[in-house]
Amino acid sequence: MRFRHPDGSTVHLAYCTNVHPAETLDGVLAQLRDHCEPVRRRLGRDRLGIGLWLAKDAARALVTDPSALRGLRCELDRRGLEVVTLNGFPYEGFGAEEVKYRVYTPDWADPERLEYTTSLARLLAGLLPDDVPDGSISTLPLAWRTAHDTERAEASRTALRTLAERLDALQELTGRSIRIALEPEPGCVVETTHDAIEPLTAIGHDRIGICVDTCHLATSFEDPHTALDDLARAGIPVVKSQLSAALHAEQPHLPEVREALRAFAEPRFLHQTRTSTAAGLRGTDDLDEALAGDTLPDGAPWRAHFHVPLHAAPTAPLTSTLPVLKAALTRLVGGPQPLTRHLEVETYTWQALPPELRPKGRAQLADGIAAELTLARDLLTDLGLKELP
Repeated sequence: MRFRHPDGSTVHLAYCTNVHPAETLDGVLAQLRDHCEPVRRRLGRDRLGIGLWLAKDAARALVTDPSALRGLRCELDRRGLEVVTLNGFPYEGFGAEEVKYRVYTPDWADPERLEYTTSLARLLAGLLPDDVPDGSISTLPLAWRTAHDTERAEASRTALRTLAERLDALQELTGRSIRIALEPEPGCVVETTHDAIEPLTAIGHDRIGICVDTCHLATSFEDPHTALDDLARAGIPVVKSQLSAALHAEQPHLPEVREALRAFAEPRFLHQTRTSTAAGLRGTDDLDEALAGDTLPDGAPWRAHFHVPLHAAPTAPLTSTLPVLKAALTRLVGGPQPLTRHLEVETYTWQALPPELRPKGRAQLADGIAAELTLARDLLTDLGLKELP
């Protein structure tokens, strides 16, 4: 979906396909048919943006076979879909029964991460619509914190500088500008937007910026205005933003709140949980750890890294951090010029929701994704953007 900003520029809205498990090119093509096109039809649009997730094997199949890439581009066109952004955070296995810590490997100190992301950049240059010269790729924020020492930190920065040089060369070759966005996430080396400033300044290249994920921002209790002001002062570009909402518990000391939270402690994904105390941010790596005894102080609200549907907040006594998303979006695109032009709804946890909230079949999932995109569209038009055909 495209929107005209009051300054005349185009802002793109997509939804991320990492919600649909697929590791191979055939699986990606099936996603377009079974999920993405039905969502577009529900929205009544001739064109829908999708943020493709291409797992390692799918990316390799495309980068080694130009005809396969042309085939994917044709299939996107045929189904009324377009791609301006990729999710390059998960490497493989995102649809596995247990993902947890695996999603953080390989990290930016490992050569596989550089080669994978280089491949994604080349593919995106070939998938961009003819009238769109700029693409974006979100990626993991260097590494999970426990796997990062001084040597690996320097290896990560070297890899990102190498990537920036390759992106420069790619633009010279194709005329397409591809930028990479580190995505701060709780528990990682770069947990907050503030944590991103030092390494991105050290890398010192405008092709490497940040992806503001509003679920992660909220989980870490970051104020959107402060975060975006700090990034602007540091000259760090917001390459893209993922529109998402975290799980919020206002009174985690109450038994009924603990019981409601237990329904979201599931075995597939990591749900880092945080609370803001007078001594600073406290947290656990997963929601079940937070619920075990007195591991996490419960005198103030808890937030968990669980991407809940934007249009359907959990029932009381829980809620979502949708207000944080709205505040961030106002700053990102509500000013005289947009701070980013790539927006992506990223609720990948539909099938990890408590059983009574999960969609039952493809049709209900498509209904839910379309409802999220409708909410995002309404927020954008309320900010003065005009939806384009």
